[in-house]
Amino acid sequence: MENMSAKLSKLFSKYAEEFKELNEYLYNNPELGLQEFKACAAHTEMLKKHGFTVETNFAGLPTSFMGKYSTGKPGPKVAILAEYDALPGIGHGCGHNIFGVTSVAAGILTKEIMGDVAGEIMVIGTPAEETNGAKVQMAALGVFDDIDVAMAAHPTGEAHHRSGTSQAMEAIQFTFKGKTAHAAGAPHEGINALDGVLILFNSINALRQQTLETARIHGVISNGGKAANIIPDLAVANFYVRAKTLDYLKGLVERVKNCAKGAALASGTTLEIINYETSFADLVTNEKLSAAYEKNLKSLGVTDIRSKESGGSTDMGDVSHCCPAIHPYFPLTTAHLTGHSVEFASASIVPEAYKGMEESAISMALTAMDIFTDAELLKEIKDEFNKNVKKM
Repeated sequence: MENMSAKLSKLFSKYAEEFKELNEYLYNNPELGLQEFKACAAHTEMLKKHGFTVETNFAGLPTSFMGKYSTGKPGPKVAILAEYDALPGIGHGCGHNIFGVTSVAAGILTKEIMGDVAGEIMVIGTPAEETNGAKVQMAALGVFDDIDVAMAAHPTGEAHHRSGTSQAMEAIQFTFKGKTAHAAGAPHEGINALDGVLILFNSINALRQQTLETARIHGVISNGGKAANIIPDLAVANFYVRAKTLDYLKGLVERVKNCAKGAALASGTTLEIINYETSFADLVTNEKLSAAYEKNLKSLGVTDIRSKESGGSTDMGDVSHCCPAIHPYFPLTTAHLTGHSVEFASASIVPEAYKGMEESAISMALTAMDIFTDAELLKEIKDEFNKNVKKM
């Protein structure tokens, strides 16, 4: 293992300038979800250069891709997933530029050391994690059903974090419709749609007392009317509802929808309910796979590996319900970072960030090799998955 780690470190150094150039290019050209045409092209060009067969427009998504390399001998299939979408206004405030590059680096490093080992390494480009969650569509299409393990590593601050959990999430839009009237001259002739939204917020505030402390319900009024002297005939509220498990989420969503139905009844409005973004499943970390990744991190001299329980959501959760999966974190800096911030974006291109990137990319490559060469480990990983995960 030490010899392989040293070889991978030399390989990373050999390609380090390429990785840096790609990372800075993505940072300087941020693209929102499903608009990542430059990012998709840049990732695929690098994979092709390093001997991968690449399919674009993968799973019917114009900014997705599938890169494959096989030794020609049937064996385990290992997928490393790349994200590269940015955020409005702040660019790569979640660090998905270095996320994507780390995944590509891990794929290339794995390919370089496979030799004649039986197996296939894949790098899958998964757009729009921040919004529509391409992995959800891919999971529904069965992309991950014949993959043996999937890995993705996300940037963070302070230290490496082992793969943990994420919240199942549903994005719900409530549209209340009423009737306009002069708010001073003839308010009795109107039906106030904004009242429906305000009653909804108050009802949800009351509901929170009767929910698990791990659940989250948070929303905004995206349309509250046009002018103060007009009774609004249209008001819209967007909510995220989150929970630790899909089963609890389903029940909680129904209670939130009942709050909206009651608000419509009380305000005399009509109500429409839709999902305005893709819903995400909870992340179920495969602990056997996670332990293998952590073992490989430690083989590189990493000693500070922490636990991380996320209050947020990711479409990697849907992947984890299809095949054994992990979603660890690697540090850009030893300082604390706040996600979805300009400071987080800036941290993704400083020299210090490449240390964590290298450690994570090498550890994923070593873990892939473990899967290719240790049949008993793969069996244990799959046994755990079959025991703990009930497919959606």
